[in-house]
Amino acid sequence: MNLISKIILILLILLAFGSLLAYKVAPTRSQVFLDKIIGREPEPEPIVYQEELTIRIPEGSSNKEVAKVLAASGLFSEEDFLKAQKNYPSEGFDFLVDRPAGTDLEGYLYPDTYRFFASSTPEEVITVMLKNFDKKLTPDLRAEIIAQGKTISEIVIMASLIEKEAPIFYAQKDNTDAKIVSGIFWRRLENNQALQSCASLAYILGVNKPQYSLADTQTPSPFNTYLNRGLTPSPIANPGYLALEAAIYPTTTNYNYFLTPVDSKKMIYSATYEEHLINKNKYLPN
Repeated sequence: MNLISKIILILLILLAFGSLLAYKVAPTRSQVFLDKIIGREPEPEPIVYQEELTIRIPEGSSNKEVAKVLAASGLFSEEDFLKAQKNYPSEGFDFLVDRPAGTDLEGYLYPDTYRFFASSTPEEVITVMLKNFDKKLTPDLRAEIIAQGKTISEIVIMASLIEKEAPIFYAQKDNTDAKIVSGIFWRRLENNQALQSCASLAYILGVNKPQYSLADTQTPSPFNTYLNRGLTPSPIANPGYLALEAAIYPTTTNYNYFLTPVDSKKMIYSATYEEHLINKNKYLPN
């Protein structure tokens, strides 16, 4: 028996012995080579199961509310998430470029139903949510924003206010009222009027009221749209698609005022301030 035959015989003996043992580690190159020689299929890579969690983030959630939902699912702590979204780099997402300096990701953590690995880190979850926002803000929507001479930041801020002001029925894909409110708000900005958004007061005070007092409207804050003209410095919530759409495509009407009666989602509109006062006395508690 020559040397080559001996080597082949030794290899075959080793291979036969190895076949009696289950691979405990990934096959080596020599093992793969021998498998090919004798036509044996290599053992498949083991499937590692990773637990997944289904998590629903409601439209209009604040970052703190998002953190609570994620923490309740057992992913990580509220504190870790809020810290991560505050320090998350903007690189890689062009829609974050015109975001006001020093602001966090409020407004851009797209509300939706997600499936996350139970081992996900805050940064991984944030990346998924931002990619979703990037996908939902389609090229057509971005082109329309540019055509109107607005920025993505302005649209997101307006959408966050609309989301908290107007009833939006996502199941029915109905944002009729949101578009009307959008038209009223954009016109107020064009006329250099204060937005006077109750949603901004709710954001400042941390409480929703059917009607805010005069003292409430005088609360010192850059987010107080009764005291300050223009949009709020940054978004007050994370708007859904229908709110973003309403901010981009407002409905033009002759209305200048609106309110929502207590325990109702039917909005009441008025063209004049006098009509608005009558509606307030009729539909809102004194």
